[in-house]
Amino acid sequence: MDIQVADSRPVTIPNGTPQAAVEFHALSLQISESGTRLSDRRHRTQTHVSRWRALLYTVFPLLTAHQQHEAEEHQREAALLQVANELRTHTYHLESIPAVYEQLDVDPSCGLCTDEAVRRTETSGCNVVSSAPRRLVVRSFGWVFGGFNRFLWPAMIVFWLCWKPIGNPPQPGNLAMAVVIILVICLQALFGAGQEWTTHRTMHSITNMVTAETRAMRNGQQVQLAQSELVPGDIVYLRAGDRVPADVRLVRVSMDLRVDRSELSGAPDPTIGTTGYTNTNYLETRNMAMMGMHIAQGQCTGVVVATGDRTVLGRIGQLVTGNPADRTILQIEVQRLVNWLTTVSLVVGTLFVVLWAVWLRPKYPGFMSVSDALANGVGVLVTFVPGSLPISLILAMTMVAKRMQRYKLLVKNLTTVETLGTVTVICCEKTGTVTQRRMVPTRIGFGDTEMEFDDLVSTCEAATVDALDVAVRRVHETAFLCNAARFDPTSMHLPINGRVVLGDATDCALLRMAEHLCPLQPARRQYNTLLTVPFNLRRRWMLAVCTDRTKSAQSPFMVAKGAPETLLPKCTQVQMQNGEIVPMDHTRRSRIEEMQHRWAAQYGCRVLLLCRREYTESNPLSGVADSAELYAVACQNMCELCVVGLVGLVDPPRDEILDSVGKFRGAGIRVFMVTGDYAPTAAFVARQCGIITSTTVDGIDEINARVMVNKTEKRTDDIACRSTARSLLVSDSEHTLANRSSLVVSGPDLHGLGAVHWDIIALYDECVFARITPEQKLQVVEEMRGRKHIVAVTGDEVNDVPAMRAAHVGVAMGNGTQVAKAASNVVLLDNNFSSLVVAIECGRLLFINLKKVIVYLLPMTNLSEIMPSLFNVVLGLPIPLSTFLMLVINTITDVWASVVLIHEEPETDLMLHPPRNPSKDGLVDVRFFIQAYGFVGLVQTITGHTMFFLCLYLRGGIHPRDVFLAFNKWTDGYLGKSKAELTELVSVSGSVHFMALVVMQWANMFVARTRVQSV
Repeated sequence: MDIQVADSRPVTIPNGTPQAAVEFHALSLQISESGTRLSDRRHRTQTHVSRWRALLYTVFPLLTAHQQHEAEEHQREAALLQVANELRTHTYHLESIPAVYEQLDVDPSCGLCTDEAVRRTETSGCNVVSSAPRRLVVRSFGWVFGGFNRFLWPAMIVFWLCWKPIGNPPQPGNLAMAVVIILVICLQALFGAGQEWTTHRTMHSITNMVTAETRAMRNGQQVQLAQSELVPGDIVYLRAGDRVPADVRLVRVSMDLRVDRSELSGAPDPTIGTTGYTNTNYLETRNMAMMGMHIAQGQCTGVVVATGDRTVLGRIGQLVTGNPADRTILQIEVQRLVNWLTTVSLVVGTLFVVLWAVWLRPKYPGFMSVSDALANGVGVLVTFVPGSLPISLILAMTMVAKRMQRYKLLVKNLTTVETLGTVTVICCEKTGTVTQRRMVPTRIGFGDTEMEFDDLVSTCEAATVDALDVAVRRVHETAFLCNAARFDPTSMHLPINGRVVLGDATDCALLRMAEHLCPLQPARRQYNTLLTVPFNLRRRWMLAVCTDRTKSAQSPFMVAKGAPETLLPKCTQVQMQNGEIVPMDHTRRSRIEEMQHRWAAQYGCRVLLLCRREYTESNPLSGVADSAELYAVACQNMCELCVVGLVGLVDPPRDEILDSVGKFRGAGIRVFMVTGDYAPTAAFVARQCGIITSTTVDGIDEINARVMVNKTEKRTDDIACRSTARSLLVSDSEHTLANRSSLVVSGPDLHGLGAVHWDIIALYDECVFARITPEQKLQVVEEMRGRKHIVAVTGDEVNDVPAMRAAHVGVAMGNGTQVAKAASNVVLLDNNFSSLVVAIECGRLLFINLKKVIVYLLPMTNLSEIMPSLFNVVLGLPIPLSTFLMLVINTITDVWASVVLIHEEPETDLMLHPPRNPSKDGLVDVRFFIQAYGFVGLVQTITGHTMFFLCLYLRGGIHPRDVFLAFNKWTDGYLGKSKAELTELVSVSGSVHFMALVVMQWANMFVARTRVQSV
């Protein structure tokens, strides 16, 4: 690995002004000298006060919120001071590199041995940050007294009081209700605890589906280790896209190393990494990389100095008290619905008690006792609120998460599940997402000819570099010297195409190409690499400075590869097939440009230009020992290059991509390709994948023309301008907006586009954005979000991270970089793009099933159960449905039916409807209430009371007209019946009413299974 080695002298780097994370910078201030004096002073004066306050707050917990917050702040400051004092003793960043190795007792040439690593693991523990304590006591309190139980406890107390001392005489039914409510509370608490445990176990198993690995040195060899196995003293190798696995002291860095510290410190931009300390503060110096940070660019080697809870991230985690997780949109909607129903039930229950006190008690004495009135009012509260609704939501989310787990989908939080169901636009990367990430060279060209790569291999294979033809040797040298990939040593015994290659897909293809032409092992011994400037999407080229050990002078030369449109302007010479170097003229330049465009448009090739520059006389690269100076000199002399050849690479589409894109289109979801590839290449692959289907594809000229038309139509006086603008558009009658659904634009075309241009772009169903930089990809996402689209972004590289974080849902491929997977919300573990179809289907299924549960619960728990109490108070009917039977419906019969609906499989047309608009299509609306109350609830109420009156008539000969307005007449002697007979009739008829409602709910359950198709 080409890296810069430096001593530990201080390096001065200008500090920016990032918006830092609170705890990280609080620790930083504490570690500083002024913070030390201030903190020590505070600590001496507040230690004893904090202890007494903590004891006081324990004994008297009912204090003001301000006092409790003040106590928590004092405890946090004390913990902060303790951590700062511990970190202040760390001097790894100040020590020289040999001193760090000596302090950690590790040999830099061979790393730790296996036995020593085991011993250190026993001492320091696994490299895992402990999770926050679950606080079982607090959670148990929530299970018993939270949720729906907070309504049941007051109801239980009221029923108990209605038995004694309010009841005169005491009614055993009220005592039975109090006992039943206690049992229901216990069942609810057990169910809540069991469901939370199941949910926690499910999410824990899902998050453990991915094992993070890092490259480290053990026993003198570089091996892949699980990050949890790292110990202090391990030497680790990090490259762009890797997550820093522990607190690491940098000992070797590349010239372009950039460390993303945003996850820990909040710094918005990546910072330069160095081997020398830039600040005496342990947290601010640039030669330390802390756990949780990411390598944004370049590569480095470091030695682990802290693991697990001893890292800065682990220590900060101990300072965080554990904020409650953000509630999802559906949880907020469900809670809002429950709160609204609770308010209504309180109003109705209070109204019943007031009516009894103001009207019934004086006008119909003896009709209803105090205990009956209170029990009736509280019964409304107990039965009106659907207590199983919040539980159903948790069940639905957990069920969907398990379903996604079966399809190898890693979902990091439940919020993502519901957001997936509303996605309207998917911005996907080309390489590795819609293609197989298996690039193979298919074509190769020189200044005067081109050929199939297989034809070249069949005629030019050689055992040594010198045995190759001159032209092929230069191509071979450039392909493997200007390359950041490498073969996995464990797979070297396999055929070339079967070997595992670590690196970028393009570099992997070029490395295999070079191995096909000539074995690389002897070739690597022949050359020495002095400097490497890695490829990035901003400059679109890679550069290496090398020397040939077989030559006596060993004069440095440059090799480069990159996008033809970027490197070709820097070239003044071109190589012919016979190895002759000729000057670059307009004809040869045009031929190279035509070759690039033709390969891209006809074969879908990613075309790379291979260049080199050799010096025959004065060589500015000779004698430059300092890496920074060599970097500057090489970049300055990045001109007068010689084109040694063009290489065309093809990455075949995934087998499932065509079907997946079709399903997205059928679901009303638009798929955009956002890639850094050449526009014709991107358009060719997009058509292969079904992302582009129309015969006519628009470009930036058509966008500008439509903008001009829109402007000129507002200015009727400028007829000439309008006709000129319209002439730019195709006048064919078939070329309407409906047929103009495809658009291909390049990154340079996006500069200067205004809101009106993006309004037009957003109308296209099929878009391809080519030659896009990370900033432009972020711009595409933000423009789509600004137009009320729910955006999902797929990616697998560091360059995709900004867009993934800005999107509503970030989706990473399982073989992507650690940075991409860390920034994503969903990881496709099997690298199967069709799994994203399942994910969106699960998001929609969650919403649909929860809506089915609500439409099932509300008619019974609201209208059908409250009307008997209302008729009892207003019309004087005996209550056909007791509070006990209402509670049985709410906590037994309805719960199990809700669970069945939650586990309902997706309907066949689930992915044939457009995505819902979260701002308009909520869980409940006017149409929903009309169906729940105006139809289902009304039918259940009428049917239940009809059965009640029919039973009274058939069993006791009591006509319905004798039941209405009975009030206090319904007692001993009414219609010639004793009070015991009347009570028995009401009890039996109420049971019939109850069974009628239960049967109706069974029918309602089947009706609720679908709102569109027949069951």
